[in-house]
Amino acid sequence: MESPLRAGILGGGFMAEVHSRAIRAAGHEVIMISSSSPEKSAEAASRLGVRHVAADARRLVESESVDVVHVCTPNAFHAEQAELAIAVGKPVVCEKPLATSVRDATNLVSRAAESKTPTAVPFVYRYYPAVREIRSRILRGDAGELHLLHGAYLQDWLALPTATNWRVNEAVGGASRTFADIGVHWCDAMEFVTGHRITRLVSLLARPHPARGATEDSASILFETDRGASGTLIASQISHGRKNQLAFSFDGELESFEWNQEHPGQFSASTPNGSTNVNVGSVELAAASAQELAYLPAGHPQGYQDAFNAFMADAYASFQGDVAPDLPTFEDGLRAAVITEAVLQSAQSRQWVDVARVAAPAIH
Repeated sequence: MESPLRAGILGGGFMAEVHSRAIRAAGHEVIMISSSSPEKSAEAASRLGVRHVAADARRLVESESVDVVHVCTPNAFHAEQAELAIAVGKPVVCEKPLATSVRDATNLVSRAAESKTPTAVPFVYRYYPAVREIRSRILRGDAGELHLLHGAYLQDWLALPTATNWRVNEAVGGASRTFADIGVHWCDAMEFVTGHRITRLVSLLARPHPARGATEDSASILFETDRGASGTLIASQISHGRKNQLAFSFDGELESFEWNQEHPGQFSASTPNGSTNVNVGSVELAAASAQELAYLPAGHPQGYQDAFNAFMADAYASFQGDVAPDLPTFEDGLRAAVITEAVLQSAQSRQWVDVARVAAPAIH
């Protein structure tokens, strides 16, 4: 058995907590942490049970005690901190968005490829057993040709006009908030499950609470794919009662599949003859990739942290030389940045945008 890897985490908030649990569940160690101030670093280290604190990002990245770098800071710092890790050849797990611009995301992908630095981005909804089972059924042809791909990612944590967070600040969170934060998760899940790629889109961004800043509270997207399907997505952080409702329906000529992340223990498979609710458990799932992730019997739902743990196990296995074909990497982070830029361009021009034409300037 390989020796455990030692992780250093940049950031001390919610995502740092999720990462630390997942790292340990995968059999590795969280050795060091660094947050935005000495006081916050010390508090995070105490709360998360981390032995060492670094004065800043560079010291953490360059520490000989750290084998893997985790970037869990506000969005504007992701590209710079991920590049520090790449520069010293350390595997890096970077929260999305990988960068707040296509140019910076492209730069990270190029530098990681040149240096052969392993990377990962937590598009963890790929790691739900139900998602893997639906993917397997679609890829083996159960649905026939897919015609309509639709769904939503709805939250309510910014529904009140007085609610705020660093994400509403464009200088810290980036030009897109709701789509870049949660819409990209839906798009990654859709493309992963169906094999379709978004080629064209038109978007409408809404800001009913303009005093909060320039970034959108909701995003409505209409899109086409490379395989002839059409689809819709609504991403919202102002939908009362919905906490993290990532939901989709993928409708084909023979069958439709529907799933809601707030009820992860089942999905529906529907034909003109009726619908079947499939309970998610280690016995009920046919796909090997789903069975590997479903370690509990049906009726004991596995959730977000379980999916994150499975993602992290894949990431660390790849860092130690194993093959993890479904692991989302910086290339997937770049894909999300490109789609986000297409959404922003379309909202500004109020026209359809070809995703392939959203390109970064030449990098020197």
